[in-house]
Amino acid sequence: MDHHCHSNGQSTCVELVPIFSSLTKEEMLEVAAIIRNKDFQRNERIYSAGDKGGKLYVLRSGRVKISRLNVNGKEQVIRVVSPGEFMGELSLFSSLPLTDNAEALEPSTLCIIDGVQLKELMEKYPSIAFKILEELSQRLEKAENLIEAINLNTVEQRLAQALIDMSANKNEVHLNMTKGDFASQLGMSQETLSRKLTAFQEEGLIEVKGRRKIIILDRAGLEGVVLN
Repeated sequence: MDHHCHSNGQSTCVELVPIFSSLTKEEMLEVAAIIRNKDFQRNERIYSAGDKGGKLYVLRSGRVKISRLNVNGKEQVIRVVSPGEFMGELSLFSSLPLTDNAEALEPSTLCIIDGVQLKELMEKYPSIAFKILEELSQRLEKAENLIEAINLNTVEQRLAQALIDMSANKNEVHLNMTKGDFASQLGMSQETLSRKLTAFQEEGLIEVKGRRKIIILDRAGLEGVVLN
């Protein structure tokens, strides 16, 4: 009975993940057969830069922080992964070791798929490969936008744009990470972020509520900051 439960868990992983969504039920079962589930505790390291890669990690539940350390040991947060998204894919398509660190921000369940077996399935079902390409294209676009923002925009413009993007037409932003991680993702120090949030608050653009919530009081004003 236990075995049945486990395979059931694997199939939900396949059903939840966008890269497998175009497969038929039979094809999904074939993918489920090569997946193993693994649970991680809060703050547990999933993989580290320098590890041998060759696996695709799909987040089934929880949240995972992807980061890199620079030569001085300063952490740069690359992104926070949500359920249904994947990581570790870059080592699948090149023979280089992993370049990022992945750490669970809360108790998380991951589905781990062996790269060699996954590549065989991609040859058999090209839709999987196309979905992965689609996801990677979106990620590349985000990275290129960030490079452009860091090179061309002031700290204020970057922060204002991030708040507009994250609020998604609502009037509040819930940070799904710490302020330190948020600052790092924007390419600024936590001190700078705190200073700019205070300045925006004094200008009546936003109101900071507690550690994770920011209310947008003047969206047009924030848009004005971005355009200046």
